[in-house]
Amino acid sequence: MPVVVAIGCAVWALGCSKKKSEPTAVASASASAGPKPLSPELAKKTLAKVGSRVITLGDYAATLERMDPFERMRYQSPDRRRRLLDEMVEVELLAQEAQRRGLDKGTETQERMRQVLRDQLLEEIRKGAPAANDIPEAELRAYFDSHKDEFAEPERRRVAAIVLETSAAAKAALAKAQGADPKAWGELVDQYSTSRSGRPQPSGPAELAGDLGIVGPPGHARGANPRVPEPVREAAFKLAELNQTYASVVEAGGKFYVLRITSKTPGRERKFEESERAIRTAVVQARIKEREQALEKDLRGRFPVKVDDAALAKMALPPPATPTGGASPAPTAGLTGGDLRVPALSKMVGLKPPGAAPAVATPPAPAAPPP
Repeated sequence: MPVVVAIGCAVWALGCSKKKSEPTAVASASASAGPKPLSPELAKKTLAKVGSRVITLGDYAATLERMDPFERMRYQSPDRRRRLLDEMVEVELLAQEAQRRGLDKGTETQERMRQVLRDQLLEEIRKGAPAANDIPEAELRAYFDSHKDEFAEPERRRVAAIVLETSAAAKAALAKAQGADPKAWGELVDQYSTSRSGRPQPSGPAELAGDLGIVGPPGHARGANPRVPEPVREAAFKLAELNQTYASVVEAGGKFYVLRITSKTPGRERKFEESERAIRTAVVQARIKEREQALEKDLRGRFPVKVDDAALAKMALPPPATPTGGASPAPTAGLTGGDLRVPALSKMVGLKPPGAAPAVATPPAPAAPPP
């Protein structure tokens, strides 16, 4: 039996004797579900030898297991499975040559190895965390009650402004904007505003002329907008009515703003049922963080850490990079002097990029209501 056929039969347990007429959907479901467990004897079966290193069927199955289901589905045909084995062989060849040249002893390589070990240790900690669906409802409700402010939707306002370069020009525009209807406001934006992005569009509604976007209350963690300076944001929440022009010019960042609000979305308290999914994720993350903090505390107790702050203060920082007008050169891809196949190999065999932090699911923020 050819090696590649043995790989297909053992890893996916499709059975070499199955009829070719078996529906493709069955194979796809099997591939997406992941490799079937191998017996200890089968896992030790040699697939390839690369110098002194033996690649076993168990190594191959582990490589498939590290892939996501969609990536794994690419390796259903014998030709694809053989190609994956060739990729593993090529990675091993490159690794052995790197060791022969002493590259594994280099400072950068050792640092990358420490980062890989760190990631593996943190991954072990996360494996011990409970699944989100296993968190008792009582604990979820307790978390919700103590973090209600995180699940509340603040009031939001859409801000429009005439942006000018001088105070005198802004005061002149303000005088005309007081009491202006949406059409007149759009004409004023077109006439006075120096902000190109705020110019009214011929096909757009006049009331959106000078639109800067949506903001939340001043000081709210989710209420900022990079296009709206903080003084403008504060003034927007002092306005009582829609399409009302703020009584004075607002200065921010060397610009002068004549502003009004064009829409409001009232705040509301999210119910537990609406937030349950986000709460489950947040509780799991809190458990993981507790484990990580406990481990760090234990390690600092076993391996005392001493820091020389005076020496750190003497460290001269490199000057900031000066833009040259051209694109920055892409970093080399790896041992083959920039050969783009190397990152692809890492992906194919389920390896993480050097120094990559382990993926951690972040609790989703409550969704903002449409403006």
